Amino acid sequence: MSYKHTFKASLIWNHPEQPSFQGSKINNKSHHIAIEGKADLHVSAAKAFKGDPTLYNPEDLLLSSLISCHMMSYLYVCSQNGVQVLSYTDNAVATLKTEIDGSGRFTEVTLYPEVLIADTSQIELALSLHTQANKLCFIANSCNFTVLHYPKCQAIKSENESFK
Repeated sequence: MSYKHTFKASLIWNHPEQPSFQGSKINNKSHHIAIEGKADLHVSAAKAFKGDPTLYNPEDLLLSSLISCHMMSYLYVCSQNGVQVLSYTDNAVATLKTEIDGSGRFTEVTLYPEVLIADTSQIELALSLHTQANKLCFIANSCNFTVLHYPKCQAIKSENESFK
C-alpha cells in the first residue's frame, strides 16, 4: 500500500523599486520562501549566476536536502538493524554542468558520510547500510543524477585505531 503526502511552500519575489547596488543584478534574484509555521528561508541565485552569495541558493538546498534525507534514512536502517549511531557527519560535493544556452543540470553528487557507532563488531554492517539507506531516501529516489557514497565508519575503541 502506498501513501500520498503533500508539502506546501510559498515563494515571494518583488521587482526592486530602484537599481541594485553598483548596477549589479544580485537583488533581482533574491526572494524568500515561506512555509507555514516555519521561519522564512531567504534565497538567491548562486554567486556564479549573479546571485547574492550570502544567501542560500537552489543548488545549496538540493544538496542539503539530499544529505539530510540520506542521514535520516541511514539512522532509520541502523535502528532497524540494531546499530547504535553515536555521531554522523557528511561533507558532500555536487557537480553542476551548465551549457552554452544557459541550461544546466546536476550530473553527480558524492556523499562522504563519517559515522561513529558503539560496537566495533558492527562496522561492516554499518558501512553496508548506506546502500539500503540510499534505496529508501525520498530525495535520492527523486533525482535523475548519480548519487555516490564513500562512507567511513569507526566504533568506540582505542585511540590508535583509525577510520576504516
